[in-house]
Amino acid sequence: MSATDTVFAGSIPRIYDRYMVPMLFAPYAQEMARRAQAFAPSSILETAAGTGVVTQALHQALPKASIVATDLNEPMLEQAATRLGGAGVRFEPANAQDLPFDDSSFDLVACQFGVMFFPDKVRANAEARRVLKDGGHYMLGIWDRIERNVATRAAGQAVAALFPNDAGAFYERIPFRYFEQDGIRADLSAAGFEDVQIESVELMSRAPSARDAAIGFVQGTPMRSEIEKRDPAMVAVATEAATEALRQFEGANGFEAPTSALIVTATK
Repeated sequence: MSATDTVFAGSIPRIYDRYMVPMLFAPYAQEMARRAQAFAPSSILETAAGTGVVTQALHQALPKASIVATDLNEPMLEQAATRLGGAGVRFEPANAQDLPFDDSSFDLVACQFGVMFFPDKVRANAEARRVLKDGGHYMLGIWDRIERNVATRAAGQAVAALFPNDAGAFYERIPFRYFEQDGIRADLSAAGFEDVQIESVELMSRAPSARDAAIGFVQGTPMRSEIEKRDPAMVAVATEAATEALRQFEGANGFEAPTSALIVTATK
């Protein structure tokens, strides 16, 4: 993994929250919150909470539940705190691979689009299991293969073409390399989970325009850090290239493209 794959600093959290969250993350946040309602948890831990879109959806769906939202990246949590807060919700920096919570503390552990970045996925899964109460649930959102996330693929290819000697830094990045269901099951089994359900869920990503989508993909993700390492002036060029590549998904209702993710539920 490139060091920049986990860098969400500077203006990236703000741009991520404005452009990427409503386009890609909010639809799955609502889906995860809907599923969480069926478990009726009273205590929830969220890992890799980012800017809090899942936190907000969980709080709205389960207003009586207490929620601790954690992330290793403090600038992201600072952005999350501008989204919501108050009674029942708190934000706390924490490493998902070394959680600072007691055994059997939570009814639900949720992690949307974070596990792909964890260097030791089995350890993170084991930590989630440790802090779960017996009968508790561990819910994961994991991006499906890149071929099923066509807009992300198009934007990545367009930017990669600008860096022909280093295209791998921009195309088929880390988030889209952890989709094999047998491998996911094996990692959860190694962490002690025996009851694991995996479902592929296709939703639509939407943005006001192809340019809005391109700003999100290029400037609101660690891709920006990769570009700036090479030439900061190329950020604008890459944004334009991604915009042109994404115009194929632009219509009367703005930008629309199908996305696909795996929703994983493991029960302790």
